[in-house]
Amino acid sequence: MKKLSPLFLTVILSSSILGQQVGTPPPLPAQKPEDVDVVRITSNLVQVDAVITDNHGKLVTDLKPEEVEIFEDGHKQKITHFSFNLSETTPAPERTAKVAATDKNVPVAPPTALRREDIKRTIAIVVDDLGLSFESIAYLRGALKKFVNEQIQPGDLVAIIRTSAGMGSLQQFTADKRQLAAAVERIKWNALGRSGISPFEPIQPATPGPNGADMDQSIRDFEEFRSDTFAVGTLGAVNYVVRGLKDLPGRKSILLVSDGFKIYDRNDPTKTYQAQQRLQRLIDEAGRASVVIYTMNATGLQTLGFTAADNLSGRDMQGIQDESNRRRDQAYDNQESLDILAHETGGIAIRNTNDLSGGIRRVLEDQKGYYLIGYRPDEATFDKRTGARTFHHLSLKVTRQGKFNVRMRNGFYGKTDAETAAPLTLAQKLYQAVSSPFGSDAVHLQLTSVFANDAKAGSFMRSMLHIDAHDLTFTDEPNNLHKCAVDILAMTFGDNGIPIDQVGRTYTIQLPEEVYKRALHEGFVYTMTVPVKKPGAYQLRISLRDSATDRIGSASQFLDVPDLKKNRLALSGLALRGTTKANPFSDKDNSAPDQEGVDRGSAEAGPAVRHYHTGMYLSYLFFVYNAHAEKDAAPQLTTQVTIFHDGKPVFNGHASPLPTNGQVDMKRLLSGGVIQLGTDMAPGDYVLQVTATDALADKKHQTASQWMDFSIVK
Repeated sequence: MKKLSPLFLTVILSSSILGQQVGTPPPLPAQKPEDVDVVRITSNLVQVDAVITDNHGKLVTDLKPEEVEIFEDGHKQKITHFSFNLSETTPAPERTAKVAATDKNVPVAPPTALRREDIKRTIAIVVDDLGLSFESIAYLRGALKKFVNEQIQPGDLVAIIRTSAGMGSLQQFTADKRQLAAAVERIKWNALGRSGISPFEPIQPATPGPNGADMDQSIRDFEEFRSDTFAVGTLGAVNYVVRGLKDLPGRKSILLVSDGFKIYDRNDPTKTYQAQQRLQRLIDEAGRASVVIYTMNATGLQTLGFTAADNLSGRDMQGIQDESNRRRDQAYDNQESLDILAHETGGIAIRNTNDLSGGIRRVLEDQKGYYLIGYRPDEATFDKRTGARTFHHLSLKVTRQGKFNVRMRNGFYGKTDAETAAPLTLAQKLYQAVSSPFGSDAVHLQLTSVFANDAKAGSFMRSMLHIDAHDLTFTDEPNNLHKCAVDILAMTFGDNGIPIDQVGRTYTIQLPEEVYKRALHEGFVYTMTVPVKKPGAYQLRISLRDSATDRIGSASQFLDVPDLKKNRLALSGLALRGTTKANPFSDKDNSAPDQEGVDRGSAEAGPAVRHYHTGMYLSYLFFVYNAHAEKDAAPQLTTQVTIFHDGKPVFNGHASPLPTNGQVDMKRLLSGGVIQLGTDMAPGDYVLQVTATDALADKKHQTASQWMDFSIVK
């Protein structure tokens, strides 16, 4: 065992843990420039995306380049790039089929690993809790739960982001429904926001001021300033999400759910609002990132007239009429900002509906396909001599006979993407890699994190990071030493994407000849243990850079730490290992090479990498916490194992009683088992899920589950 630093991680080169490297995964296929579905604005190309429907709202998919004309500031441009892209993930009958009711106690099947080329749609649902009333939040949570459970399709990359949660947006994009469900649970009414219990606060009696001053007007001016400030915060959060979406794949969209905000004063056209300026910047950023923004007014159908909650005493007829007009103006003005944002970016503004779940479904339906259209701009579009960056209007015309509706962004500022980009520092490169929802594979990493709990130490997260040493650059040193240098950034994020802890280090590794050869053969495993002070959902993300070549690799894992103080059934993480013995828990040494000469107790088949061969025995270990028991009687626990492949169960074990003989701590029961991997199991990615059932617990908390992924290799 060789320690790199007492402050961070440990290199383990033990034969009982590491072994033969199975092979280096092939790099992702490089995308051709015309295949990258992002808006590009350069001095040689302006490319936009457009959704075109007929007069019945049906998507038009068969247009030809000669049937479309694009205009910049009213001047027709020659189309040089034209393609139609499908982003629909499932056939229509399957997508619209009614979802059968399911038992809430049955765990959801674990997600399959997503690759960049698998993504069809990238969707960010931005919940404006800075501007949502208590009533709106209540309706929205139900709609989002339905979206997570029923409406997400294979190939969807999704994030649920709160505007009050800071700038942790990119870290939240995932296909893991557990992580999304945790984000929904965090959505709560923000009492410090710009909305109260309901979208329209009850009217109160007039407030008299000294010397006849209109105190009501002073109060309204202050509330208007406060609302404008919060609106700027909302738009800033959405802008940050847009920048994070810029380099992500698939059809990219944002659904902003808000009660709306004011950007102009219909009674005073000269009055300026900060939100109006920020709105225009956001529209330009969205266009550059090829992000379509949909908006949904969460207030639903509201009664704009007076209600029993209003107290109109002390007001004359004119005052009552003024209050009525003010309420209606507020509703229309707040919606106007959402309408403009959606229209200018090619999205849809959903309003006047109490069916928020149906609104989300409408957004998903709108993203079945789109056109990418590009042209070469004139030199005057980007005038660098004067330094002026004027706004250029875009429009699209379909020349085919018939009536068509076109939705696309309406323009852009004359500034190239290269001018807006800045070179990245080393820290920014590492952070960019650690934030991405896809692992960078220039250095191949595999991260495994499991939750566990100790009676004295409390809850903790045990992590193992396997590094392919072939991706590191070693130099020959005197005395048969081999040296390489790496930069590592490890960060823990909460379920809102905000960093909790981080460690950044540069390491220099020097290895003797024999250890160097072994490292190339087996790789490195870094291990670290992090105490977890509070229960909740966490993401551990690590990026590593090879200093000599600037190649970067990254890996991440989501971990849900239960609150054991609630005395509810819970499981630790799963430790998996593949062996050639049917009884891997015997006292005999299990790390010796078998007759094929392969160390089956190595990293290949160990808990860090989990690469197994058919015919091997897959052993698993875990702890069961908070099992209920009667006096002088053992807990009544059963466990069941399910193996998934491509999201479908391929093996369902029998429910078996958990033996407790010889165990002292009934609150921390050790369990496990062995499964032989059948020879008919095809190579690929699999997931093993363990479900425990406590017959003595209340029905709502009778089951708990954990899962761990593994691969079958040839």
